[in-house]
Amino acid sequence: MPASTPLPRRDTRGIVDPAELLARVRFRRHSPAPELRPYLEHYWLMDWELPEPYASRVVPHPSVNVVFQRYGAQGAPWAEVAGVGLGLFTQRLTDTGRVCGVQFRPGGFRPFAPAWPVSDWTGRRVPLGEVFPESGGESALTAVLSPDGDHARVAALDAFLLAHGPAVDPAAEQAMELVELIRSDRTVRKVSRLAAASGLSPRSLQRLFAGHVGVGPKWVILRYRIHEALERAEAAGAPDWSVLAAELGYSDQAHLVRDFTATIGLPPTAYARAVSAP
Repeated sequence: MPASTPLPRRDTRGIVDPAELLARVRFRRHSPAPELRPYLEHYWLMDWELPEPYASRVVPHPSVNVVFQRYGAQGAPWAEVAGVGLGLFTQRLTDTGRVCGVQFRPGGFRPFAPAWPVSDWTGRRVPLGEVFPESGGESALTAVLSPDGDHARVAALDAFLLAHGPAVDPAAEQAMELVELIRSDRTVRKVSRLAAASGLSPRSLQRLFAGHVGVGPKWVILRYRIHEALERAEAAGAPDWSVLAAELGYSDQAHLVRDFTATIGLPPTAYARAVSAP
C-alpha cells in the first residue's frame, strides 16, 4: 500500500478556464474512506442550475473515473466507467444536474477490476455494468445520486467501492508510485530517466503502464507538462513561454506551443488572453 495518501487536491489542474466553471456550478472534492485512500485521488461532486447552457472542458488526468450522473430534473440516472481520456473532454451542461465521480489515482483502478488491463478502457466510456456486473443497478444509482447532502453521497460511494475491492496488487502500488514521481519531479522528462529510477527496462515499464495506468509513461509525462502549462497560462501575468518550455523539458518553445494547441485547441498566448478577459 502506498506510504503517502494525500488529502484531495485543491488545485484546478486540467480544468480549462476553472474560474468560469466554478462560477457556474457547485464543485467540491471529498476524501474517501481510509481503506480506499491509497487508490483514489478523491471523490468529486457537481451540482448545477443554469439559466443558459454551458460547456465545461477538461484536459483529463491519466486517471480512470467512475461517474454517477443525472442530467435534467426528469432525466434518468446512469453510471459509467470513463477510461483515461486521450483528448480534450467537453460536456454540455443545461438546466439542472448532478454528478458524483470517483477519480482513481493513476494506477489505482486495476485492484477494483483486476480481470482486464486498464488499457482496455483507455479512450472509452462504458456502462458501469460492463465492468462491475454486480454493481447494484438502480439501487446503486439511487444511493449515490438521491441524497442532497454530500456526506450521504460520499458514504454511498465508499460502500460501492468497498464492495468491489480492492484486491492486493503490488504492481498497482508500483505504478502509482512511478506516476507520482512523474507528477512531482520535474527532472523526470524522459522515459529513460523513469526506467532508471524504477529499475525496470523500458519494455517492462511500458507493460506495467499499459496494464495498470492505461497509457504509456511518455504520454503521462506529456500530459502533466500540458497541465502545468495550462495552469501557468491562467495565472496573473503571462509567463515567458520560452523559459517555461525549458522548465518543462521541451527542446524549444515551438514544441510546447504545438502540444498545447493540439490539446486545448488554442495557442497558449491566445488561451491566456481569453481567460484573462473580463
